[in-house]
Amino acid sequence: MRFASVRLVTDEFESLLSFYALLSGTEAIRLADGFAELRLDGATLAITVERNVRLFNEGAATAAANRSAILEFQVADVDVVFERMTDTSEIVMAPSVMPWGNRSLLLRDPDGNLVNVFSTPVGEPA
Repeated sequence: MRFASVRLVTDEFESLLSFYALLSGTEAIRLADGFAELRLDGATLAITVERNVRLFNEGAATAAANRSAILEFQVADVDVVFERMTDTSEIVMAPSVMPWGNRSLLLRDPDGNLVNVFSTPVGEPA
């Protein structure tokens, strides 16, 4: 089994897509009206509007209702991402060193999903 993607369901398609494109530095690939992917190293982040989910399975997913998952992105330099995102995002935790050595930045995307941007200690694989 290969973990392929995470899909976020939203009513704020353009703002969520712009947030993750800016965060990742990756251009979104728009595959259909209200559906796009950001193809990142390791997995794909898909974003779709809630109305697309309702077409096939009413009630299966609710936009902006997550409070249990954290999307995590490993980067070489957390501080560079912090500078890029600080004016456009809700910062939950400024860059800090965790007890296990990672340097982490916590922020919220436009739908309120928690996002962890982290780097590993110097000398550890990125």
